[in-house]
Amino acid sequence: MSRGKKVLIGLVVVVLVLVVAFRVVFSKLESNLEELNSLAIADVDLNTIEDGTYEGSYGSFPVSAIVEVTVKNHEITDIKLTDHSNGQGQPAEVLPERVVEAQSLEVDVISGATYSSRVILKAIENSLNGAT
Repeated sequence: MSRGKKVLIGLVVVVLVLVVAFRVVFSKLESNLEELNSLAIADVDLNTIEDGTYEGSYGSFPVSAIVEVTVKNHEITDIKLTDHSNGQGQPAEVLPERVVEAQSLEVDVISGATYSSRVILKAIENSLNGAT
């Protein structure tokens, strides 16, 4: 077999592997985004939460968040978004402030940043659930 044919076969194999890899990644991404659309966020009874600072996280590729939630006298006094990996979801970074104001996880998600909104709210929920 000539060198040219070997190179051509090698290129075809590489292209096929890349196409398969792209389809697998795209399928996983699509599945994760569908999961985020249906992700339930449960409000937490703050009366069961002792004073302290609690860390929580949640992630579903391509979005993830880590938060630190401070509770004092059964009220959320501060939420720090310590890490937020997002695509175009930066506008959702106002949600911790809204949760503090509302003293509830039942706040509206940010239009255009729905996935990041849900991930941040779930990270807050996880932190508070870890406190009980």
